[in-house]
Parts: sequence; C-alpha cells; structure tokens
Amino acid sequence: MGPLAGFTILDLTSVLMGPYGTQVLADMGADVIKVESPEGDIVRQIGPGRTPGMGGMFHNANRGKRSIVLDLKKPEARDALLRLAKSANALVYNVRPQAMARLGLDYETLAAINPSLVYVGAFGYGQSGPYAAKPAYDDLIQGAATIPTLLAAAGDGTPRYVPVTIADRIVGLMMVNAIMGGLIHQQRTGQGQRIDVPMFESMTEFVLVDHLGGLTYDPPLDHGGYARLLSRYRRPYKTSDGYLCVLIYNDKHWRSFFEAIGQPHFLDQPRFANHAARTRHIDEIYAEIGHIFATRTTTDWRELLERADIPVMPMHTLETILEDPHLQAIDFFKTVDHPVEGRIRQMRVPSTWSVTQPEAAGPAPTLGQHGRDILREAGFSTEEIERLAEQKAVHLAAPP
Repeated sequence: MGPLAGFTILDLTSVLMGPYGTQVLADMGADVIKVESPEGDIVRQIGPGRTPGMGGMFHNANRGKRSIVLDLKKPEARDALLRLAKSANALVYNVRPQAMARLGLDYETLAAINPSLVYVGAFGYGQSGPYAAKPAYDDLIQGAATIPTLLAAAGDGTPRYVPVTIADRIVGLMMVNAIMGGLIHQQRTGQGQRIDVPMFESMTEFVLVDHLGGLTYDPPLDHGGYARLLSRYRRPYKTSDGYLCVLIYNDKHWRSFFEAIGQPHFLDQPRFANHAARTRHIDEIYAEIGHIFATRTTTDWRELLERADIPVMPMHTLETILEDPHLQAIDFFKTVDHPVEGRIRQMRVPSTWSVTQPEAAGPAPTLGQHGRDILREAGFSTEEIERLAEQKAVHLAAPP
C-alpha cells in the first residue's frame, strides 16, 4: 500500500505536465480520478498505438488512474464535479485560471463546498504579472527560461529546444511537491488552500541555479553562465568505434585518468591545478581529451576507466536502453496486460521504499472507463447517472 493510500485527487489536467505529476501521486497510492472532456486528453492521439485513443505517450503518463468523462461546459456536469469535490483531498488543473473561472470552478467556489480542499493549478505564469493570461507550452517556456540561448552558446550558435518536454516534466514534479506540502498542511490543520505553480517562474529558477553565476552579485561579476556546461566540447566522447559518456571531474578523477593512460606529466600543467583552473580552460581541455579518446575503442575505454574508478556510462539509444544490464537486473521494464491494448511495456517507479513502496495501481485507463463506479462512490443513484448520460453531461464507456 502506497504512502498516499486513502487520498483522492481530482485530476483535471491534460497533455503532459499535469498528467505526469498526477501519475506520481497515483503510483504513491492516491485514487487519481482523471476528469476528461468527451474528446479525451489530446495525448491519447499521439501515436503509435494499437487502438485509437491509447497512444504510447498516454500510457506512460497516466498509469494507475481512473477515467471519467464530464462535459464541463454543461451545468449538469459541473454540478457533478462539484459533488465529487466535496470528498476529494485535492483538485489539480493545468489550464489558465481564467478558464477555470469561466467554468465556475474557481478556488472560491470549490472552497465554499470543501474548505479543506487543496486546489492546485500548474499553468504558464504567475497571476500578479503582465503575462498572467498568456497561454504557455513547453517550447515557449524553454525559450523564455533561456534554454535555447544556452544550447546555442554550447553548440553551433543555433538556438534549439531540448528534445524532451523538459519544462512540462520538471514543473509537473514541482506541482507534486506543492500538492504534497498542501496535503501535509491539510492533515495537520484541516485547512485547504489555493496553490499556483507557474511554469515560467519555476523553470527560470531551475535553470538559473546553474547559470546565474556572476549575475548573482550586484554589481555583476560577469555575464552569467556556467562555463563547463556551456562548453561546445561537453558531449559524449568519440572513440575509435563509437561514443562513450565520461566525466573526469574532480582532482582524483584527473589524477587517475592521466596515470591510467600513462601520461601523469599532464598534471604538472597549471590548467590542471584545481577545479577553478580547469573551468577557466574547459574548452581546450575537453577538446584535447577528445583527441585522446579517439585513439581507443569504446570497450577498451570502458574497461580502463572502470578500473580507474572514473565515472563512465554507455551512450544508449532508445532501443539499447531496453537491454541495459542494470535496468534488466532491477526489473525496471516489465510487461503487463492491458484490458484493451494487450501486452505493453511499463516502467517501474524509480525510487525504492522500505515500507510503503509506490507502484502502479494498473495501466492507463480507456476514455471514461470508470465513470459509473466513480459516480456511484460519490453517492449518485443509478437514476441520476442515467439522467446525466441522457443529458450528455457524462459519457459512460462500455466496460473494456
């Protein structure tokens, strides 16, 4: 039984930021009720997939949840959601607060019904600034938080986005932190609250921990940026037959490396004197080490570096990572039976707990799969449920 067993989370989120975070809560044992529109979460459509509405990305951000379809533009559906909210511990959304207000689902309305509710919004921008009502997507937030500028400085000068929805995922985890803090306060005091988790501010803080640098000071000591991370030579090393990921970082690593390759005299050079000196000369050091790595095979380097206790890892592809011996040994990937999709691959919860180990309660739900059960548990009679279906306020799925 996970640490959040007994907690109910109303999940009005879609796409990736919110669903990734609420999946963490579901893995921890919370009953996460995914409230979807009649069209369903748009990520259901991102393929490949075996059946419509069950794309691979949806599986990987929505396991362990229950799905109900409510057309919240209809007053009957809104009333049904308010009834569900009476007994929920938290409600999570990731549209703009203005949209929640238009639906009549603002914090004041929900708090009047359930004063202990933790009401959490993860959206683009803080509500006290001029960007408050602007839409936000991962690409936009990456750009605003300086990530393409940093990638341009570290590369060929062309601004790029990280090829992962990194802002969505990081802010999703920050959202989890906020929810957990709100739930702890709720359990201690019985009091709910509104919590806003804005993407722009969250990612700006995340990025600038590394890169604010000399701009931390007033007046500034430099133009910001952490030189090692921005070096265009900071990349997997090309060997004579492939690539390898190596980090020769501290004094011990550098001493062990040069001794292992039989060139300890390198350590006599002032640029290798300490971490600060290496950082000042990082481009030329990384470039020179790159030439050294090109002289041996990947296998030879792995054996040498592991004997010298220097950090090294393979540069996996999306396919070879499935065969990684460490991940295989800990059963990180496992196949499970989905009621519609058949056999699918699922990733385990990465953390290990001695008592309340989180784990997936089940695979990702089909659209509206649990609607009847959720409404019955909230006290709706069979007649009320059928009436909501006739009014098209709720869409009831056939059992899978």
